[in-house]
Amino acid sequence: MMTAQRVILAIDQGTTSSRAILFSEQGQILASKAIEFTQYFPHDGWVEHDPEEIWQTVVSSVSEMVDHAARQSWEILGIGITNQRETAIIWDAETGQPIHRALVWQDRRTADLCARLKQAGHEPDITARTGLLLDPYFSASKIAWMLDNVAGARAAAEAGRLRFGTLDSFLLWRLTGGKVHASDATNASRTSLFNIHSQQWDETLLSLFRVPASLLPEVRDNAGLFGHTHADLFGTELPVLAMIGDQQAAAVGQACFEPGALKSTYGTGCFMIVNTGATPVVSQNRLLTTIGLRLDGQTSYALEGSIFIAGAVSQWLRDGIGLISSAAETEEIAASLPDNQGVYMVPALTGLGAPHWSAHARGAIYGLTRDTGPAHFVRAALESVAYQTADLIAAIEADGVACGTVRVDGGMAENNWLMQFLADIIDRQVERPEVTETTALGAAMLALLAARGSGNLSELAGTWHLDRAFVPQMAAGQRADLTAGWQLAIDRTLTGLEETGT
Repeated sequence: MMTAQRVILAIDQGTTSSRAILFSEQGQILASKAIEFTQYFPHDGWVEHDPEEIWQTVVSSVSEMVDHAARQSWEILGIGITNQRETAIIWDAETGQPIHRALVWQDRRTADLCARLKQAGHEPDITARTGLLLDPYFSASKIAWMLDNVAGARAAAEAGRLRFGTLDSFLLWRLTGGKVHASDATNASRTSLFNIHSQQWDETLLSLFRVPASLLPEVRDNAGLFGHTHADLFGTELPVLAMIGDQQAAAVGQACFEPGALKSTYGTGCFMIVNTGATPVVSQNRLLTTIGLRLDGQTSYALEGSIFIAGAVSQWLRDGIGLISSAAETEEIAASLPDNQGVYMVPALTGLGAPHWSAHARGAIYGLTRDTGPAHFVRAALESVAYQTADLIAAIEADGVACGTVRVDGGMAENNWLMQFLADIIDRQVERPEVTETTALGAAMLALLAARGSGNLSELAGTWHLDRAFVPQMAAGQRADLTAGWQLAIDRTLTGLEETGT
């Protein structure tokens, strides 16, 4: 009698879509289903999602994969969840209904609140406790905004009737029928409320942001039994065996298990993580110190640089100004030009992330002439991703962490022209794996460890396989000229803010 193939189901709840993927035990994608959902932009710098729509996309995509596995007679060992991290949701503990749309990690509405706290001198203490900067990016100020701006929310929160979560917690609550309110250490470390040294919610920070402790989930390791899905959802009870923030999940999927190992993910934004081992490195260059992974109570730390706009710039070219009909077109368009003709785009559509951290910065294009055409806009948009990556690497190395080969993933990693340009600009080999869905792969592999009852990461390294390496080919002088042009564009953008007093 043949044994049924055993598989892992990964839920990858991202910024623009929810995806369910079935992986083999060897890390191969067997089937997948992705469903996009609506992006809401009510005001300048505001970005929202409908939690109910997200929930429906997750249920629909997972249901399709569960049915697919049943038709193939595959055994689903369990579920691994990975998610957009800092996006904040508050819901009613009794009904499970959100009190407001989710405030997305890109949302900048709390910039003034963060500025006031910074002016009052709170940022150094926040950084010392959390490894994070004081910025609207993180969840704490979003929670405060919802409690202060949704009628009756603060009173309900103080009475213990509300719950907060990033997407991992919200999905776990819904999947388990409201039985489990939990998060994992990586997601908790992105809230500005979690002390990454004591591994606990920090009472000082809860008081500063005026967040009642009753809102918060229990914080667990990344792998283990979080609960079981309600039988009514998928016709069976499936164990949830792993939860991890998307960028940390990608680092797992890229087998970045040793100190110094580095990955860069090009999704909606760009997120670079370098493993720093058991010791948190305090950045002097406005990078983030964060929890990379927590297994069996043992924490591995990382340095992270976050760029808010990467793949989103292609989405803007398509949906915002109609220069392209699909992101896939950008590779051929960029390659059709011999150079950028001095055109630079600073894609600060929702502010600038690391290492500049300017919530008020807005997008700008420099170097336009009568010869500038749509192709130059497209090429400048792609080039900006490489320049921003170079800025992150420079900041990481200034913090004393050497950077070597860069492992890449995410949708933009499929663009061969961009990956070659990236290798040329950062002057390092860029490696793209065979499985570029490394975020989902990382969650799946952690769930597999939990299913096996093993916390040994070394057995996961064998799931990583090289697809293509991009080797630097650009002359040093040309690289210097291009990066100097980029730096001038950044300086002009930030100087403009100073001149207008924003």
